[in-house]
Amino acid sequence: METKKIWANMGVENLDRTTKFYTDLGFKPNGHNTNNELRSFIFGDENFIIHFFVKEQLEKFVPKVADLSTGNEIIFSLSAKNIEEVDQWAEEVRKAGGKIFLEPSKYQQGYTFGFSDPDGHKFNVLYWPGM
Repeated sequence: METKKIWANMGVENLDRTTKFYTDLGFKPNGHNTNNELRSFIFGDENFIIHFFVKEQLEKFVPKVADLSTGNEIIFSLSAKNIEEVDQWAEEVRKAGGKIFLEPSKYQQGYTFGFSDPDGHKFNVLYWPGM
């Protein structure tokens, strides 16, 4: 079997808040941002797509959406060009209303920080030399 594309589907409480957060960070809408069930954004050079569904809609397809206040289902990693870009990302996330759970810091030969969006979905931004 061959897979053409992979994307993520995540549950959110408030589509307008989610749209504002990811728009403020500069992510490009994927075109599914005109209804009251779904907003979608494109991430990275490979055009990875994350669909953000209202939780009630997503729960039609999965038995139970994770409670992100007590755990985590996944962490997405976003690559940065250099240390300065990691620091810029951290500042932009703060301005957009994200929660920093790992302040910018050195990690092995790289540099990273971690944040969650307003619904608790986790991301880290990582600079890794040679990557």
